Amino acid sequence: MKLFERLFKHITLALLLCFLTPTTASSPNNEPTLQADSIEISLLTCGPRQQVYSLYGHTAIRFQDKQSGRDIAINYGVFSFDQPFFVLRFVFGLTDYEMGIAPFDIFEWEYGPTGCGVRQQVLNLTAQEKMAIAQAVDRNMEPQNRVYRYNFFYDNCTTRARDIIANNLNGRIVYDTSTPQHLNTSTPQHHNTPAQYPTFRNLIHNYNETHRWARFGNDLLLGVKADYNTTFEQQQFLPERLCADFERAHIISADGTKRNLVSSSFWLFEPTTKQQSIQQTNMSILDVFSPLVTFSILSILTLIIAIVEYRRKRIIWVFDTSIMLTTGACGLLLFAMIFSQHPTVSLNLQILLLNPINIFMLYSVTKAAHKNRIHWWTKAWSALILLLLAGSFLQSYAEGITIVALSLLLRNISNIYTFKNTGSKQPEA
Repeated sequence: MKLFERLFKHITLALLLCFLTPTTASSPNNEPTLQADSIEISLLTCGPRQQVYSLYGHTAIRFQDKQSGRDIAINYGVFSFDQPFFVLRFVFGLTDYEMGIAPFDIFEWEYGPTGCGVRQQVLNLTAQEKMAIAQAVDRNMEPQNRVYRYNFFYDNCTTRARDIIANNLNGRIVYDTSTPQHLNTSTPQHHNTPAQYPTFRNLIHNYNETHRWARFGNDLLLGVKADYNTTFEQQQFLPERLCADFERAHIISADGTKRNLVSSSFWLFEPTTKQQSIQQTNMSILDVFSPLVTFSILSILTLIIAIVEYRRKRIIWVFDTSIMLTTGACGLLLFAMIFSQHPTVSLNLQILLLNPINIFMLYSVTKAAHKNRIHWWTKAWSALILLLLAGSFLQSYAEGITIVALSLLLRNISNIYTFKNTGSKQPEA
């Protein structure tokens, strides 16, 4: 994407205008000329790559004039990591992406050697539709329209490409909604119960299986709404889903005629085994250092410390301090996500465990533990952890979070029982 951004600075609107001028000229009766027949507009779908920001693939539009030889790629995914506070802005849904145009050979140079595979679908468009799409792209290239507020699930480089095509047809797109890859087969269906579509979380899990810590980060930030079942078209935020849907879709024109949306499709670059070997290598490493293994080890350590405290009848207050500081800091992030513009992160039950209140109660709880007393917040936090465990029926938690919750809950209960008559008879206020 950085390459596209650098090129964008040197490729002006004149390139697009130069491309459009000979193809969208009108005859005296204001009809598109036959030159539009030499134009092909295609959807380009790039497979997943190993960078975190490209795990889910990419979509672009290709404009190709076989008569003049002009050939460009239109990309709605231009961004820069060099933008101030990029990560924070992305987390809070304040990331701005923009549209970029580059010669198609540059697009080939960037994606071809990666082995991710690039699929081209030539769209079955009329001359009027080609002109309408070209004019819409022209308007998008204007400075006031070029930048948009990116949202991974609802408004990204794939949905933008879909919409500029769908909104400029002389009719409407009708999708084949019975395609099996869209259905949620992980949940058993009762007789006569309509099949449900998968959740946003299920959909992205299919792509970050070999990037377990990236998955953990996603699942930690995603809340209850990410576990709602999607609609058919909501799944098209994924490039490969949109590609599959276009392949089976039809255009119902204003006059009632029906035609295939895609006239032909083929691999510009076939996926190679290079990507598979990289994934296998990553999986072998992550099998050892996955979040589940890491948090299981930490949980075992927590239980060992609880046993030591029980036998010695002494609270290891340094451990309590470390736990509260870590969970409280994570909780502040989850609390901040309430104000994010991403609609799927505002309600997150994991905040019951990773609780920001721990930061504010840190001093008094540590002081009580140092005196071998149980603070009232320890009991309150234990109750909240119980709510978290009950909430697992509503939300899928990040990998290992349930194990951490159980180990901390057992430790808190053990300490409450062990030290309830130690030191002060009343909990520390």
